[in-house]
Amino acid sequence: MPWPRAVLPGLQARAGEELLLRVAGPAARQRRARIHGAPGPRWFAPDRPIRLVHADASMYVGGLAALLLQSLHPLAMAAVWAHSGFRGDPWGRLQRTSTFLAFTTFGTDRDAAQAVLRVRAVHERIRGTTAEGVAYRAGDPHLLAWVHLAETECFLRAYQRYGRRPLDGRGQDGYVADMVYVARRLGAEAPPVTREELSARLDGYRKELRPTAASRATTRYLLSHPPLPAAVRVPYALLATAAADVLPGWARAQLALPLTSRLLSPVAGPGGRAVTAAIRWATPPLPASHA
Repeated sequence: MPWPRAVLPGLQARAGEELLLRVAGPAARQRRARIHGAPGPRWFAPDRPIRLVHADASMYVGGLAALLLQSLHPLAMAAVWAHSGFRGDPWGRLQRTSTFLAFTTFGTDRDAAQAVLRVRAVHERIRGTTAEGVAYRAGDPHLLAWVHLAETECFLRAYQRYGRRPLDGRGQDGYVADMVYVARRLGAEAPPVTREELSARLDGYRKELRPTAASRATTRYLLSHPPLPAAVRVPYALLATAAADVLPGWARAQLALPLTSRLLSPVAGPGGRAVTAAIRWATPPLPASHA
């Protein structure tokens, strides 16, 4: 029948527009034009691994996995729980994070540097005390390093499993080294520069990690009760299961995954591939950045 050929482009355009608005906010098109269209040098050349990874649909899996992994550090979780607003405005937090990644990965030197300065200014204002009486501050280089490690590990794991062209060993080292460029500007403590160093640094943090009431509530919120319309709950459940499956086994064991994620675990791989393929289909290709 001829009608699908006429209908599919419209569905693809509408799905892409809705996805863009959800992830990047109402000013998404204007930001996209500036990030990729503004003339000037960039932090990363077009052939760098960070551009390949951060442009791929697997980032949806990796980003969710990173949030889950980060929640296992009590001090980092306390800062997020008390100050980030992710429960009251989860889409706003997602949009701010995606905008930061886009500017630092694809934007001009000047815009990337300004994005870093804005985040550092926010970090300087975030400080407090956990329920156990332990003081924390978001600008602590040790905590910033943990956030960086969790993101780098999860983005890379997700890309290797669901990305369009998985990286070889040299490419994985290159991605870790690219991420260092941003981490140092944010103030992270001694970020690793190779895949092997990344794994070793993660292992070094394990003695500091444990589930808390806040991390358990975050896991339930992200995996079982996301603020989404009913129509996308099934695809999201597959995405969430893929994200949990990407995590190291020791992290999954500590997170106390909800029943839905455990039941869907056998189809995590096929489900993750199906959802990332659908996102890739709906997402228009990135325009070339102007040097």
